[in-house]
Order: sequence, then C-alpha cells, then structure tokens
Amino acid sequence: MAVSETPTLDPSSAAAGDTGAVILFDGVCNLCNSSVNFVIDRDRGGYFQFAALQSDAGRRLIEQHGLSGDYLDSILLIEGGRCVAKSGAALRIARRMRGLWRVAFLLIVIPAPLRDMVYNWVARNRYRWFGKQDTCRVPTPELASRFLT
Repeated sequence: MAVSETPTLDPSSAAAGDTGAVILFDGVCNLCNSSVNFVIDRDRGGYFQFAALQSDAGRRLIEQHGLSGDYLDSILLIEGGRCVAKSGAALRIARRMRGLWRVAFLLIVIPAPLRDMVYNWVARNRYRWFGKQDTCRVPTPELASRFLT
C-alpha cells in the first residue's frame, strides 16, 4: 500500500482545519471497533472524528487524498492535510491520548518498515483472532456527531 505522507486535504471536507483529525477504520472488524471505543474513551475533548473505510464518508476521504486500492487492512489518520497509514497512524493517534499512552509515540523512532511488519501481521490475523461483524458499526446517538457519514 502506498500512502502519501503529504496529500492536500480538501478544505470543504469535515476534516479540514486545525480543529481535529479523522480516523478511518475497518467498520466490521471487532479489533478496529474496540480501538475506536478506546480512543473515544481517552479523547474527551473530541479531537478525533471517525469514519468506517466502507462508508461513503470514508470512500470520499480516501478519494480526496488520491489514494487507490483496498485500504481495509489499515487504519488511516487524516490530520493537518496529511494522510498517514498503519503504524504511523496508530502512533500519531497515541500521541493525542491522555495519560501514558502518549509515550507510545516514542516508538516512531523505529523504522516504519519494521513497525509496519508487526502491524501487517496483526492486520492479517485480526478477523481470526478478534472476529468480524456482518455490518459496520452504528454509533450511539451520543456519539453520532463524532462519526462522519
């Protein structure tokens, strides 16, 4: 998967500006949905918004960044006009978390190919280890404003 580190974000999109970032995730993956819940619980300021990769919003954002191909095996973070994937996205998300989770960002010094090797191994096995849902996650009414449609 080739993800540009510096694509331009469309200013008309919901992710534009300095007000936050968008996490694109596999909406049917139990591990991914648990990870979204984890981030929500530690992001009380509401910095992150979310969209399933399979959703219309997810597909639009992927297209806006000039990405092609199947990204269901990756988490994507759109922040500050950049799209980052896999371990880079996960570490940048951790950097915004409260508490000791910020320390995880220090792993960014490990070369991306090595980090992504571990990330890819987990991604390949996530459905077998954690299961899969038949449909994408539907946010509760309290969280609906954090999910792009």
